[in-house]
Amino acid sequence: MRALLLGILFFCFLPPVLAAEFALEKSEQGYKVLIDGQLFTEYIANQGGTPILWPLIGPGQERVTRDYPMIPDRPDEKKDHPHHRSLWFTHGDVNGVDFWAVDENPARTTKGKIRHDRFTLAQCDGNTATLQSENSWITPKNEILCTDRRTFVFSEKEGARVIEFQIELTGVAETCRFGDTKEGTFGIRVASSMDVDAKRGGKIVNAQGDKDDAAWGKRSEWVEYSGPVGEKTVTIKISDTPESFRYPTYWHVRTYGLFAANPFGEHDFLSKPEKTGEYTLKKGETLRFKYIIQMKSEK
Repeated sequence: MRALLLGILFFCFLPPVLAAEFALEKSEQGYKVLIDGQLFTEYIANQGGTPILWPLIGPGQERVTRDYPMIPDRPDEKKDHPHHRSLWFTHGDVNGVDFWAVDENPARTTKGKIRHDRFTLAQCDGNTATLQSENSWITPKNEILCTDRRTFVFSEKEGARVIEFQIELTGVAETCRFGDTKEGTFGIRVASSMDVDAKRGGKIVNAQGDKDDAAWGKRSEWVEYSGPVGEKTVTIKISDTPESFRYPTYWHVRTYGLFAANPFGEHDFLSKPEKTGEYTLKKGETLRFKYIIQMKSEK
């Protein structure tokens, strides 16, 4: 009885587990998100014509997204698809304008840009950090097709680093058509060591149990991409939410490292007639998406 009482007293007086402390630091490119004084990620307002988050750093200090093309010469990384930039939101066909690909041909007239207009919120409450920005989707003729408001909430829960990402797209042009293409929309490019094709233990699985290539083009509430980064095994889970347009989304997730949610690509994903998955946003109307990204690591 006395030993039990001592055990209870010892448990009651254990020091509390301290929650992670978040901070925001203004940078030349946007904002750095810090957790316990260390970099979690940086919001870069303009990387080749679009806002991105880079790098994403996991709970064990693993760089869980590819550094290319921001760092062009890492010998251990694939150099394909330079438009796959860590974490981003774009689309390959908006009124015929391509916001997804990188403009490698200056003569091409179909490449648009997403212009950062302003930060509207940057705040911390200790346990979370929140960033909100407003952006304009601009054609090669300098016409605004739509605007967006992006909100990122950064936190840590049960040992996982968490990003809640919400975006609201509002039509500015009389009609703003999001085309039926697989080239979109909310994307992460995982670290090259995590690729299934690298054959180092990388895996893809969705909520229905479809694995690797079989998860491509399927609708699902969530998908996990896991694999080695250094001495750790990292799992990145992206969950769609009921707040999102066309929940649950289709997934443009590839064994070479692309990890994207795309609600528009039904022609490619399901071999349906062209334009089946397109959607026209009228002037003043709004589309909403919300995704939750969780990053865990284990030895």
